[in-house]
Amino acid sequence: MRKLTYILTLGLFACACSHPEVELVNLDNFETFKVISVKSGDYFTEDGGLNPEVHVMEDYSLDAGETKVAKTDVASMARDLIGSVESKKLLHIAGIFKGHDVDGTPLEQSGKLIVPASGKVKNLILVSHYTIGANFECPSETFPLEGIFAAKGYAVAIADYIGFGVTADRIHPYMHTESTARSVVDMGLAVKPYLEHIGRKPESDEVILFGYSQGGSTTLAVMDMIQDEYYYDFPLKMVYAGAGPYDLAATYDTAMEQGDTGIPCAIPMIVQGINVGEDLGLDMGDFFKPGLLEGYNDWINSKAYTVGQINRHIGSSHIDDIMTDEGRDKNSPETARLYTALLANSVLNFVPWAPIYLFHSSEDGTVPFVNGQRAEQYFKGYNLKIDFGKYGSHQSGCLRFIFTAYKDLP
Repeated sequence: MRKLTYILTLGLFACACSHPEVELVNLDNFETFKVISVKSGDYFTEDGGLNPEVHVMEDYSLDAGETKVAKTDVASMARDLIGSVESKKLLHIAGIFKGHDVDGTPLEQSGKLIVPASGKVKNLILVSHYTIGANFECPSETFPLEGIFAAKGYAVAIADYIGFGVTADRIHPYMHTESTARSVVDMGLAVKPYLEHIGRKPESDEVILFGYSQGGSTTLAVMDMIQDEYYYDFPLKMVYAGAGPYDLAATYDTAMEQGDTGIPCAIPMIVQGINVGEDLGLDMGDFFKPGLLEGYNDWINSKAYTVGQINRHIGSSHIDDIMTDEGRDKNSPETARLYTALLANSVLNFVPWAPIYLFHSSEDGTVPFVNGQRAEQYFKGYNLKIDFGKYGSHQSGCLRFIFTAYKDLP
């Protein structure tokens, strides 16, 4: 039976490569990772341009409108940072795995595995994705740019997180480190035997972690979780963490002091996400002003809008337009409970066993640069490589971070 499955899988590879636009469904019902769709494609066209289907982080700013970084700009940045780009066919395998809910009970979740269509696989890379708002942006539904590492011979696994993919009807526990990191680890545990099942077991057991923004913070939480519970399953080779809100309490303090935020939707997303993740039982009316209170459930929890669209629904980046007086006062009873939970969900609280590449643009207006500085200070003395510079916006920083890591990987 195993031999038959392997032959069918090889047939699938050939079919997918010759018909890139054809989607094949329910091709494999493997125990740990149940495949729901397979597509073939490449990140770059033969002339070096970026595939128009590739999903790139949008500009979160309120005045961005519907504009996005042009695909030609992304391709140009890729060529500048990594040189010539080799076109290589990749397989995008979306599937369902056995994960855990915020309370630790079983919960089926989804994600995407991206592998080179042929050839050996070097290592498994566990990617923690950045902040998204709409379900159509989640990894299992898109052509994620982070999967570009598969073009260098790596297997790339990206979990959707609770609240996206097959769990889109649930509130996403945004910035709740335990449950989000658990989703990433659970997917890794699911795809390891699946890769062996389809004859694509990595040559090395060492695992690489990667994440930007929300994913940067989650990546450090994944590192901590693996070191505590899964070191023999995932011996760590390298960790890439970019522009993450590693210190949630410091991020809150910075926003309150400045009276402004570069990503308005993060306020309700963090408050309700930590509330759900920590089961605090907070009343959102204690935190959100009437306009946000009336609209946040539709704007955020419907999963119909992107981050930029949610920001424009909120309509202001000024904290006093968004939050109540009580919500802005961390000494008020309910906000004090939230603040304590923010401290508990910060990720600068462990000793790293593997090298960390830490990236942040000092010009980042979305995730305050203080997070990078705090991380540098906390991890000082360990195997840490710092890359802080004037790299432009949060979005521009994301592109540089991805392509720099791509170039760095052997």
